[in-house]
This record gives sequence, structure tokens and C-alpha cells, in this order.
Amino acid sequence: MRRPVIGITSYVEPAKFTVWDLPAALLPYMYVEQVVRAGGQPVILPPAGDPGPVVSRLDGLILAGGGDIDPARYGERPHERTGHVREFRDDAEFAVLRAALDAGLPFLGVCRGLQVLNVALGGSLHQHLPDVVGHPGHSPEPGRFGHLPVTPRSGTRLAKALGTDPVTVPHYHHQAVDRLAPGLTVTATADDGTIEAVEPDSGGFAMAVQWHPEAAEDCALFEALVAAC
Repeated sequence: MRRPVIGITSYVEPAKFTVWDLPAALLPYMYVEQVVRAGGQPVILPPAGDPGPVVSRLDGLILAGGGDIDPARYGERPHERTGHVREFRDDAEFAVLRAALDAGLPFLGVCRGLQVLNVALGGSLHQHLPDVVGHPGHSPEPGRFGHLPVTPRSGTRLAKALGTDPVTVPHYHHQAVDRLAPGLTVTATADDGTIEAVEPDSGGFAMAVQWHPEAAEDCALFEALVAAC
């Protein structure tokens, strides 16, 4: 059986490798491993050119994590802690997401991917979550995941994949949904009330989570995506 082709969006950042120190299109390899483990064939999508039409060549799409979205996209000025904004990546990912939703392509948003979905559909973000919840547990320190429980809501695609009991998952986000976009349903929350997962109300397989399932021990969400493909 042919492995479903899963496109995964990527970063463009300065990187050092072997003898080189150059800008690079890159992606944490955990995404690639989880897609392969789930039975898919990963293809990395750089934020370049005209990525929207690429959707017609894919069986599924993952919007990966990364830096913050330009707050101008939801009508706000940048918070002092908003950073790593890459407008060219925003442009590319908003375009590819729109194309995927229009085509009904199976879709999984991860961390920034959830935020892109919410903003693209008319929502807004808390720009620095510790100001809202009063603790840094969702992103405890640079380069280290936090581990907090989230509770999936019954009757959702997420609950079908993970169950309805609280599950502790790896977090690394300092932003989160503020105003929920029309057409989205909250499918999981953290104990502090943070929205941790959403799904579009339209049919077809689409979900987005605020945590990092690529760093989890299981690949349940990736398996659900590949199965939908």
C-alpha cells in the first residue's frame, strides 16, 4: 500500500551544520519520525514560492510549530515578549492553510499551527500567556518542554484519538487562543483554562493542538491524520 504523502511546513532560520553557517529551511526531525511511524510519507514544505497549489499534490498537511504570528494579522500591536515573527512564513502558511481547508484536505495543526488556524478564521491570541494564567508552565524555560495535563472533550475527533481522560502532554508555547474564531470548537483545555485544542465545525478531518505531539511517546494524533488520508 502506498504511504499517504503528508506535507509538513518548516522554518527558515540561521543554522550551523558540518562546516556551514547559513540560512536553512529546517524542521525538528521528530515530526518526520512521527509521520513515518504512523505510516505516512513526510514531505517538508518551505515557506517559499506559491505553496497553495501544492495542496493538490498532498494527501494530508501538518502546520508545524514555530515563531509568533505578526499581531497585525489580528489587529493588535506586538507585546514586548512577542518574537521570532517571520512575515514570509505567515504569508506562506496562511495561503497553504486556506487551500487545505477549501480542498477538505486532512489537516493537523501543531502549536503555531493552531494559532494560524485561529487567526486565519478571524480569532486572536494572548500574546504572552504567563500574563494571563500567572505561571510559566506552558513554556518553562528556553529549549525545555513543560508537561501539563489537558482534558479532551467527548464527542470530538481529538477524544476519539486520545480518549476523554486528562492526558499529560509536552508543551512549549507562550501564546494561546484569546478570541476563538467563528467556526471553531474547543476540544481540549488545560487546568488553568487555556484552550489547548480546536477543531473546525465543517466536515472532514481537521484538528489543531497547542501542545507538541511530535515530542510525545505515542503517535496517536499522527496515526489519526494518516488514517484519515
